[in-house]
Amino acid sequence: MGYQLKFEGNIMVIDELKFDSRGLIPAVVQDFRTGRVLTVAYMNRESLDVSIRERHTCFYSRSRGELWRKGGTSGHVQRIVSIQADCDGDALLVRVDPSGPACHTGAESCFQALIYDAPEDADGPDAFSIEKLYGLIDERRSSPKERSYTSYLFEKGLDKILKKLSEETAEVVIAAKNRSAPELTYELADLCYHALVLMSHEGCAIDDVRRELAMRHTKKAGDEFTPRSGERVEVKG
Repeated sequence: MGYQLKFEGNIMVIDELKFDSRGLIPAVVQDFRTGRVLTVAYMNRESLDVSIRERHTCFYSRSRGELWRKGGTSGHVQRIVSIQADCDGDALLVRVDPSGPACHTGAESCFQALIYDAPEDADGPDAFSIEKLYGLIDERRSSPKERSYTSYLFEKGLDKILKKLSEETAEVVIAAKNRSAPELTYELADLCYHALVLMSHEGCAIDDVRRELAMRHTKKAGDEFTPRSGERVEVKG
């Protein structure tokens, strides 16, 4: 009996997969914590067998004509969390826990070059995101703009940013003590913004924070979060 792959809650075996005329099947590799697509590679039966046995991604290099264990030279291995086949059985989704960048350029993902970005719809669900705000803040850091408050903060430097962050934290505390939801929402927005400014200044990406949060989330213990102090605080929501 072949290895079993999870397939929409059912089971699929390797023999049921549809490899192309070269004996290959595309494998979309995804960070299981962030959901970000890291790369698209190819597997043959042997590399898929190795991947399952060793629990780390092993691909087939079309250019070299041989198996390629990801991280064999760089050390940036990808521990496999799950492998799923699509509805036709001719493509794989490999969810992994990466130990480093997926791209040979040193980037987290091979997908970096933007070809098309849909026009922003002011009323649409994608009109705003934390990622877009962070991108704008990062742009103001690398390309200062006159009369921009964000550029002003970067110009003044770390001490000014930290001072503002401290002030906004105090404002959040006051708003919470006042039991005013609108005031608290307003102050939390200010705090989040200044935290993003600090992140950009120090080179801390949103994905870095997201990954750290995911690492501290313990599914076995329920909806919990573990601060570095070791104190266990229940996260509701």
